[in-house]
Amino acid sequence: MKALVLEEYGRLVVADVPDPVPGRGEVLVRVRACGICGSDAHGMDGSTGRRRPPLIMGHEAAGEVVATGPSAGSWKRGDRVALDSTVFCGDCWHCHRGEVNLCEQRRVLGVSCAEYRRDGAFAEYVAVPERILHRIPDAVTFEQASMAETLAVAVHAVSRAPAVAESSALVVGAGMVGLLVIQVLRASGCRKVIAVDIDGGRLELARKFGAAATIDPSSRPPAAAVIELTGGRGADLSFEVVGRSDTLGTAIDSVRKGGHVVLVGNLAASVDLPLQSVVTRQLTLAGSCASSGEYPRSLELIASGAVDVSALVSAVAPLADGAAWFGRLHAREKGLTKVLLKP
Repeated sequence: MKALVLEEYGRLVVADVPDPVPGRGEVLVRVRACGICGSDAHGMDGSTGRRRPPLIMGHEAAGEVVATGPSAGSWKRGDRVALDSTVFCGDCWHCHRGEVNLCEQRRVLGVSCAEYRRDGAFAEYVAVPERILHRIPDAVTFEQASMAETLAVAVHAVSRAPAVAESSALVVGAGMVGLLVIQVLRASGCRKVIAVDIDGGRLELARKFGAAATIDPSSRPPAAAVIELTGGRGADLSFEVVGRSDTLGTAIDSVRKGGHVVLVGNLAASVDLPLQSVVTRQLTLAGSCASSGEYPRSLELIASGAVDVSALVSAVAPLADGAAWFGRLHAREKGLTKVLLKP
């Protein structure tokens, strides 16, 4: 089969590789669409240590079943499926609690690090455990379904906050996940959503997706603006979707006393924490890692139109053009959001 292979850091080539063979409990899926994640675009240069070549990247995928391995009886040829990016064991303490994102044997498609190597879906076919497949509703296209992985991250993040309905919420960082968080908040009944970003185009999209107000921190102090927009109290909730000290500070400074801050971004390995503000204002900080069973809900949100993922797709391109699109994303070309590749 053809696959987009990271042969060495910074070098992607379309190559002929052996077809994967589904093992026990696995299903062979013909990939119909796979999104380029920011973690792929940045990981290809070796900076993250989680895309060690040689590797087939790609974990935001959808396709159709073409074969099943031994003991994989839940699916049949032709079934349209979206792939969870997390390969979980199903047997550990966390999996039994439904915390599959915290699985003790957790693997991610298209990742190669010190602990493991697992080829992904920038290829014509991929073999995956049947338990990570989810049926695509009839009204959802393969391209839309490939966005379910990112949407599930946003749905999980919103689930980490209490009492979303009728709350006010701040989203710091209106990139791909941030824009989806905004839409999920609105679909969940959030009364007022405020978005902060330095990119005017992203703020325009944030307003399109339901943000009642947007703030460019280069034009005014964001925390002061949020407090003013919330009647002098501060937002009930904030979602930090960048992962830097300054953006974390904004997320913390902008919530009311007793507020909740959900940490989604992880751009930096460590950040400065305004500890006294957290303690004396009795804030709750919650981490949010990947997703944990939110795929069905995500696909429902897409099918119903409550969340618009198509508006976030900048391009749909053949796998053969993948290296060029990776280069453009790695260079942070202005105006690009999500690029989908079709093997």
